[in-house]
Amino acid sequence: MDDMGAFREAVDAWAAGGPGGPARELAARLPVRVAVLLEGPSDAAAVGALAARRGRDLAAEGVCVLPMGGAMSVGRFAGLLGPLGLGLRLTGLCDEAERRYYDRGWERAGATRQGFFVCAADLEDELIRALGVGRVEELVRAEGDLRALQTFLRQPAQQGRTSQQQLRRFFGTKKGRKIHYGRVLVEALDEDRVPTPLDRLLADL
Repeated sequence: MDDMGAFREAVDAWAAGGPGGPARELAARLPVRVAVLLEGPSDAAAVGALAARRGRDLAAEGVCVLPMGGAMSVGRFAGLLGPLGLGLRLTGLCDEAERRYYDRGWERAGATRQGFFVCAADLEDELIRALGVGRVEELVRAEGDLRALQTFLRQPAQQGRTSQQQLRRFFGTKKGRKIHYGRVLVEALDEDRVPTPLDRLLADL
């Protein structure tokens, strides 16, 4: 495990009620300057893929990308890492429906208001719209998931939904699929089609 991975693990343990000493020591030694608070690992995969495309090594730049396991955890992580905790600059990416959790978390942590970026529905929705349904279906086929998608689309619950809604739901039906396609979809984007929230997040780091 690299040093930034060790720092992420130490922060996760701290947020779960463990001691803060290991995270503090690693933050000082690395050093870490920015914490990117994300709802889950699929968002982290997308951020990592775009950074790699642009030739950036976020860990080497002192940027820690932290999937929190849900937006409701943002207050705890922001408090530990932000101005009232380790003193890191906070940024992040969230779904529109979860914006209130980030607003409250930033305020309680003493962080700059609106120091994060908001997706219209979620990041998968942004990526599907950027690529177009046809291109996403081509990628699903190329990744060997076409049969699984076809089976999924025959389910009664999917009837009446738009193709975009169906694809978005499909990515969440199997463990690890959202993470995998978070990377695949970003890698397939034309540079001028990168969703605005994701593009602005990388530019802000």
